[in-house]
Amino acid sequence: MITISNQLELRHLNYFLAVAEDLHYRKAAERLFISQPGLSRQIKQMEEALGIQLFERHNRKVELTKAGLYLKQEITRNLKQLERIIAHARLLQDGIEGHLKLGYVGSAMQQIIPDLLLKFEADHPHILYSLKEMDNDRQIQALLTEDIDIGFVRLERIPDSIAARPVLKERFCLVLPEAHPVTETNFKHMKQLEKDAFILFDPNYSTSYYDKVMRIFQDAGFSPMVSHNTIHAGSIYKLVQNNFGVSIVPRSLMDENVKGVRFIELKKIPHKTTLSLVWNKGSRNPVLKQFLRNI
Repeated sequence: MITISNQLELRHLNYFLAVAEDLHYRKAAERLFISQPGLSRQIKQMEEALGIQLFERHNRKVELTKAGLYLKQEITRNLKQLERIIAHARLLQDGIEGHLKLGYVGSAMQQIIPDLLLKFEADHPHILYSLKEMDNDRQIQALLTEDIDIGFVRLERIPDSIAARPVLKERFCLVLPEAHPVTETNFKHMKQLEKDAFILFDPNYSTSYYDKVMRIFQDAGFSPMVSHNTIHAGSIYKLVQNNFGVSIVPRSLMDENVKGVRFIELKKIPHKTTLSLVWNKGSRNPVLKQFLRNI
């Protein structure tokens, strides 16, 4: 059986992680508010307690050994999990069932997220929620590091460690200035907008979503003149209102209360966009498991 010396404490792990991140004893010591010789002694003590060399030191350069790199990754992951466990215990003590952190693309907030949270809250009224609008790739990274519990994305490819459940498959809509000559009555095909400038969601926000929109233009037989890229629907509407161009958005972003714009649903176009709920398969957040069972 492998045992760890009782001389090894949590502070040793924090000291090790500081040096492993900075790869510089002086910088790490300053960040930890301890002396550099004191930090060196603590690391040496940890190496002796574990019987493992953590760092290679030569010519004032510090590098992690293979064992050190492995420990850095695993200790970081497990300390994060410990922090989450303690935070959850504190919530339980305060009469709160748990904490659910959500990331989302803007269109998910129109109806999907409010409906899901209201449904879940009916049976679980004592849940703390954190919601943050994030682009698709940032959500996936945040799920992998467990900085969020649930994401709402428009992606076709996701890592194997992330689970996905489609929650909405919808058509696209044109967004036109109110005075635009194309109306719902006379709209026949996309070619009618060939000479218009288009305001589209930034391809970095979701490459797969952008590619799907581009396929609409490919089927129509022309390449759009893209005058602006943005990540917010509000910015799109403001630009369209002021006649900077026209746009295409998911139907869930259609808002008849937006003044100065007109929406035309693209009912005859086969392309649709899917909003998916995603989560880390390895998450141990008990509230997440309850949420997934309830939707």
